[in-house]
Amino acid sequence: MNTDKARLYGAVAAAVVLAGAGGYGLSTVLNKPAPAAAEDGHADENDGQAAAKGGESAKAEEGVVPLTPAQAQASGIQVAAVTRGGGAEVRLSGRVAPVIDAKASVSAVVGGRVERVLVAPGQSINAGQALAVLVSGDAASLRAEADAAQAAYVLAEQAHGRDEDLAKLGVVAKREAEVSHAQALSAQASARAARARASAAGGPNAAGRLNVTSPIAGVVTSVQVGPGGFVAQGGVVAEVTNPARVELVFNAPPQLAAQAQPGARMQVSGPGGEFSAVVTGVAADAGAQNSGATVIRAKPEGAALPPAGSPVTGALVTGQEQGGLSVPSEAVQTVEGKSVVFVQTQRGFRAVQVLAGRQAGGRTEILRGLTGEERVASTNAFLLKAEMAKGEAEHGH
Repeated sequence: MNTDKARLYGAVAAAVVLAGAGGYGLSTVLNKPAPAAAEDGHADENDGQAAAKGGESAKAEEGVVPLTPAQAQASGIQVAAVTRGGGAEVRLSGRVAPVIDAKASVSAVVGGRVERVLVAPGQSINAGQALAVLVSGDAASLRAEADAAQAAYVLAEQAHGRDEDLAKLGVVAKREAEVSHAQALSAQASARAARARASAAGGPNAAGRLNVTSPIAGVVTSVQVGPGGFVAQGGVVAEVTNPARVELVFNAPPQLAAQAQPGARMQVSGPGGEFSAVVTGVAADAGAQNSGATVIRAKPEGAALPPAGSPVTGALVTGQEQGGLSVPSEAVQTVEGKSVVFVQTQRGFRAVQVLAGRQAGGRTEILRGLTGEERVASTNAFLLKAEMAKGEAEHGH
């Protein structure tokens, strides 16, 4: 009686351990209620023969954990394909930074007096919204030139119209009408250029009053002027940043410029956890003060980046080999001191011994043991290892 209790407690303990480790444990999924014993306490001879055949089958299938796809799903075991390629892992430090066109230092095109400041730091604005109002004598001159050029064009066009009418009546020569036409075209070009200069200056009115506007939408990060002050031509009025448009920027050793390529994948760790990213650009000798450092830019895959300025670290896989094989690192388990992976079969999963190589980006190279066509257990693969060990222990008694 004590022996039966001990076996019962041992089975319960094994089920609890597996359930605690993998959620819905394999013991719960695989264990089926045993058939009721015969009332007279004697087993049928056929049962004995079936048990003998079952023992031979279990021996023939040593290293196989029988599991249906539904049971694997219920146990939280996920399957991944064996992929080609491998390489070394390089750790990089970086930060979250605005993309190149998501930050603007808005400056004054012409010098002038600051009449009003229309924004404050932290304020959200739209593209084209006014930041400050300037009054500029230079801007007034540009507007006057544009108005004068437009008036000259109107006069030349009217003269051309009169010459055309007189030429049709034979009063003036046709050549005079052609000359006036050319003069009208020249005046039109001059007026167009004058308007463009005035528009580039901010479109001032006749009094030289103009708005300094933001070229992008975002948040005002700083304001460099105040009412009544004077801003020189090219002086910064305010800075605007779009916090929604950010990217990852990493500083790398110079030799990495020849190894890192756009499209390479990275595993990034930030304040909010880990996520995958793809390299979008590599710039050699782009460090500050000509330090020779390489700058690597990347964008996340299906993840939101933390605010600009947040520190991050990235793991970049370099020196990839196209002919190599790799599997998720969690797929490689150690059984009796040997590295194995559990290959999916029609009956379940079969433990296959492999020779593991380098680890990079959450994947492990497989140097020997797989062909590349297999599908292996990845997430919760340790449950298969535990179930196989349990089965071997039971067969040993």
